[in-house]
Amino acid sequence: MNRTADAYLSSSIAANRHSFFYPRAKSLLAKANVRLDGSAPWDMRIHRSDVFRRAFLRGNLGLGEAYMDGDWDAEQLDEFFYRLLAARVEDDVNPVGLTLNRVVAGLFNRQTLRRAWQVGEVHYDLGNDFYAAMLDPRMTYTCGYWKDALSLADAQEAKLELVCRKLQLEPGMRVLDIGCGWGSFMRYATERYKVECVGVTISAEQANYARERYPDAKLDFRLQDYRTVNERFDRIVSIGMFEHVGHKNYRTYMEVAHRCLNDGGLFLLHTIGRNHRHGISDPWVDKYIFPNGELPSLGHISDAIEGLFIAEDVHNFGADYDRTLMAWHENFETAWPRFADRLGQRFYRMWRYYLLSCAGAFRARDLQLWQWVLSKEGVPGGYSRVS
Repeated sequence: MNRTADAYLSSSIAANRHSFFYPRAKSLLAKANVRLDGSAPWDMRIHRSDVFRRAFLRGNLGLGEAYMDGDWDAEQLDEFFYRLLAARVEDDVNPVGLTLNRVVAGLFNRQTLRRAWQVGEVHYDLGNDFYAAMLDPRMTYTCGYWKDALSLADAQEAKLELVCRKLQLEPGMRVLDIGCGWGSFMRYATERYKVECVGVTISAEQANYARERYPDAKLDFRLQDYRTVNERFDRIVSIGMFEHVGHKNYRTYMEVAHRCLNDGGLFLLHTIGRNHRHGISDPWVDKYIFPNGELPSLGHISDAIEGLFIAEDVHNFGADYDRTLMAWHENFETAWPRFADRLGQRFYRMWRYYLLSCAGAFRARDLQLWQWVLSKEGVPGGYSRVS
């Protein structure tokens, strides 16, 4: 660093320490055993003077944007967020901007038929080569099941096998995959269980990739919103798509699944969830990662299925998402030199913030991962849990 830059950094840090927000930030971080400019790998290192103003006024949106701008760092960003969330530091920060977010989320349907395609364009259409570098060989962009797994590939295959066994698949069954991604479940299910699959996605990149990789007559990949599906199936699966549905559409989603599921069928819903019914979407994640996304609570799902489905089983393995995200991050870091010129440094910091902050959230059990097994009339004699 040259003398001019070094002097600027020193003056910025000095200004930060004399700012109105600095003592408050230092006190809150201390609750989580995080120090400012400390030596621990989870400590927060400040490079610009307005980090705390942005964080207190705009919450995680301000904190995340400051990180993307290079205004602060933490060597172990995942552990930084784990400590903050485990200590519930966010309960003591109430940015004014979140009030507007709550009003908008409560009044408007942000996941209409027109707006639902935005997340595909912004997030899932980044480039199949990018995701291939980060994910497992099957391109499975959801939580792995690490019970007996030693690698990301093992964990993802174990998850796919778990889903198939929970659905009690049999040869010749017709299966609907709502939010089929790059086709990993559909391919696995047809290979191992000899079923026929229809998958819908709102990502053109995903649909094109899946059609080219799996040109199989038993695999039907469609660029289609779930609300327009009107066919009957023996089984329905949805792995990591419900996070894009939104609370104003939860009942509609379940009505579509009920309409499309044959009597005696099973429906498996795999979704990230939050602990509180009245929480709101993270504004940084909403702006930069998953536009219009919203995480359900247990109560949201229970309300949505009432009178339509019986909950045969609910399985929480959210702690496994921590390991999955850390594995994705390791792959991302390894592959980054291939994408640096195309995507740029700000994207790098954005993606690192996304993966590692989410890992910290699952580690702190602030976020959950549920698999629900649902039936229309109840399984005669009861449903047996598969693990």
